[in-house]
Parts: sequence; structure tokens; C-alpha cells
Amino acid sequence: MNVLDDLPLSRKQIVSIVEARRYRTTIWSGAVRAGKTIASILAFYDAVHKAPDTGLIIIVGRTLQTIERNIIEPMQDENVFGPWAAEVHHTRGSNIAVILGRTVHLIGASDVRAEGKLRGMTCCLALVDEATLLPENFWTQLQARLSVPGARCLATTNPDNPAHYLKTKFIDKASDPEMRLRAWNFTMDDNPSLDPEFVATTKASFTGLFYLRNILGHWVAAEGGVYDCFDPDRHVVKWADLPEMQWYVGVGVDHGTTNPTAATMVGLGVDNVLYAVDEWRYEPSSKEARRTNVQLSQGLRTWLAGPHHPSEDPDSPPRITCPVVVDPAAADFRVQLKQDGLSTGPAQNDVLYGIRTVSALFSVDKLKIADRCVGLIKEIPGYVWDTKATEEGKDQPIKLDDHSVDSVRYALVSTERKWRRRVKLAHDSKAEPVAA
Repeated sequence: MNVLDDLPLSRKQIVSIVEARRYRTTIWSGAVRAGKTIASILAFYDAVHKAPDTGLIIIVGRTLQTIERNIIEPMQDENVFGPWAAEVHHTRGSNIAVILGRTVHLIGASDVRAEGKLRGMTCCLALVDEATLLPENFWTQLQARLSVPGARCLATTNPDNPAHYLKTKFIDKASDPEMRLRAWNFTMDDNPSLDPEFVATTKASFTGLFYLRNILGHWVAAEGGVYDCFDPDRHVVKWADLPEMQWYVGVGVDHGTTNPTAATMVGLGVDNVLYAVDEWRYEPSSKEARRTNVQLSQGLRTWLAGPHHPSEDPDSPPRITCPVVVDPAAADFRVQLKQDGLSTGPAQNDVLYGIRTVSALFSVDKLKIADRCVGLIKEIPGYVWDTKATEEGKDQPIKLDDHSVDSVRYALVSTERKWRRRVKLAHDSKAEPVAA
């Protein structure tokens, strides 16, 4: 069986795969579900088959879990890759895979400290998933480690800020022959495997900044409201009208010292929609002394013990056992909560990834807010991008009046693996592997 004969590939995908053999670095960027990943994986299969006998082969992504979801699992799909899928061996959670008989190392690079994982390595081949999410020092170190003659780097990414290092220092310099780099830009029209209805649904799941980047494939700067897709008429529901919850997925806590402390509880409704069902906030006042961590702990625990859904008996509410995650910078508050009998975990705090997740949920009406969450509803319209950071090539919101919006982001992203199977977004990689 010839896998290439059975895959619905566009001419652009085929040409990019063939031409990748000629360049040290090939970057596929552009819209979601545009065929970038399928092209890069096919190029990777080809590169593994032809790789030098010396040097390591690596796959890099934001985390081991994203590598498994975005790369390994699609490669193991027999419906896509036929007999090649049987040549990909991996045990979930392991940082090693065997592909076409070669050992492949899986490396997560979620922060600047990840650069140390590459030191001392000599590599002959690297496949990079979502390259713009990698710290610049990691990308630079990776290029230095690809030192074997004939070494190659294959990378995919969605567009980011036009001042991002990958754009200004690499993609924009692709015409320089010394770079030995080929950059491709893909749109959904370059992926012939997509059903028109799926394309329409996916386009509807993005608005504003993320529509320009993830649908049109443009490298554009962040400006205006972070959650510009938020519409109170669509996304705010009366607390009394909340549907039954399948379970409470988690509580996110943003701890303030001189600023407010906010907690938001998120539940998964029987309609497979996520709901911010309830919130607790402490607002410091100039008329009273700032509460201590002991007092904040008491307030949070009292709230947790109360009712959070209209169906619950206020005099005898059920005991909530969902995870409680706290701003990772608030280590002292976590210690106090533990001393008071409440175990918590540090929240996942990848801000841009969290914003993309929350924005995507709002866009397809998979996240709604009970009107009891007054602080959260009030903060969202004023949560805006920092234009000064944008000028420096960074996407980050202004740190002002963001306590409840941070808390709901903590709750959602830190528990994503728990709710992700029930709440599908149109552009999820596992939903349509061929369309990656």
C-alpha cells in the first residue's frame, strides 16, 4: 500500500514535503486545520527514513501531553497512515518513542528553563509542534544542537505577533540563502480533506485576533479586548436557570495581597457546556485593615462549604470535592490553606494558552457564566491587551482588574484533561487528524 496515494493531499502539501528535503529548516505556518501537521508528519516519516545514523532524533512541543495529542496519536492512526502507523510505538507518559525502528526523544519546552534539556545533545532531526510557543532560547539552542551533517528541523505553528522572534529572525529571512530555510503559509483551502460544514463550524469558533491568526493565517498584533467574543446576551445565564451539573470540574483562586482575592467554581453541565457557576471575592477596603491569609482562608473555605447550585439545599449543601488550584505565585496562601485542611494545587499559568482556550470556549458557546459571578462579568469587558507589550512582540493583557478572569482561566486550563473529552471544539486535533 502506498500511503501517499490514499491520502487526499493538495499540490501545496506535496510540494512542501518534497522541498523539505532541500532545506535545513522548514516551517509550516498558517490557519488551523490547514494541512500543516499532516504535511510535516509525512515529511518527518521521510526524514526519519533518510536520517543519518549518528545524532538524536527528537520531537518537541509545549508539553509531553501536547506532543502525544498532536503528533504521536495522529501518527498511530491507521485510517490516516495505514501500515506506517504500526511503525510508531509509544507508551503514554514516556518521553521515548520508536518510529520506523529509530529511537525518538520527546521533549516538552513550556518555559525558558527547558533550554537546559538540550544541552549536550547532538541531533540529526527535529520535529517541532507549535514553534511559536517555544521560548526563544530553546529554539536557538535547538538550532545549535542540529550539528550532524544533513541535520534538519521541521516545524509547524499558527501565526502569532508579527514581532515574534520566529517571524522576524527566521521566517522573514527565508530569502537569505545562508539561512537554508523554507517557510510555507497554509489556509484551509490547502487542505482538501476538510468537509465544508466542518470548515464553517471551525470558522465560527474563532473571533477577533484569533480569527485573523487561526483562520486567515495572518501574523497580526493583539489589540483591543482580550475576550472580544464575549456577549452577555449569549454567555450570561441566570443562576436560577442553571442546568444540572455532571460534576464540578474545579475551582480557580487568584490571590491578592493589596488587590482582590477571587475564586471561581466551574461545572460541567448535562448539556456538555462549561459553566462558571459561582464566585467568591474579597475586595480590600480603605476603611478596614487588609485581611490576613488566615482570614482569607476562612472566607474561602466557608464559601466552598456552601451551596453553589440552585438545586442544592442551602441548609445542607453537598460536600464539593473538585480540585482547587491557586495562583502558583501564592505559595504562602497555599501553605495556609493546607494548614487549615484544604489541599490545593498550583494552577497552570500559561497565560496566552489559557486565553486562547477561554476565547475558543466563548466563541462556540461552550462556556457560560451564572449571573451570580458578578466580579467575573464586570471584569471581562475591561480585560484588554497591553499595547506596550505588543510593540515588543509580546501578547499579554494589562494586569489590571483581572482577578476573576484569572481565576476562571486557572480553573479551566488546570482541569482541561478532565473536561476535554466531553467539550469538543471544532479545531481539536483529535477530532479530525487528517485535517491537522
